[in-house]
Amino acid sequence: MEKEDFSVINLETHETKDITDSHINGELNVIWRNWDNLINEPEMVYLNTINPREIKGPHLHKNRTSYFFCIEGTIIIVVQDKNGKYHEIKSDGNTPKLISVSNGIAAAIVNPSDENSKLLVLADVSWKPDENEMINVKFDEYDFNKWKC
Repeated sequence: MEKEDFSVINLETHETKDITDSHINGELNVIWRNWDNLINEPEMVYLNTINPREIKGPHLHKNRTSYFFCIEGTIIIVVQDKNGKYHEIKSDGNTPKLISVSNGIAAAIVNPSDENSKLLVLADVSWKPDENEMINVKFDEYDFNKWKC
């Protein structure tokens, strides 16, 4: 089976309840469990903050598959697949989904809002300061101006 360039995983959500009267006091989103086999086993987890109306990337990772979970704000992940087609994946802090971008696939993270956006990122290969594992690329045919960044 051929590896996908990217995927969107709708995450499992559970209501949480108060211990005294069982009223619903929130929810729990399962991002990763070692027995789910939804993602490669993470070697690194970090928080990525994108300032308002900014773009991070585009770039690709030669060896690493990255998994993005928006915990605050709104983001658009723009992915260019192996055929050169662009895909826009929107996520926000209210939508429990995990966005996977495979190694060798270029992507950019756009914050189209006027507030900071925060992503929890899981990576199957840990970043090392002395490695040249990331390659900056250009999305010449993509219109980032539409996000007013």
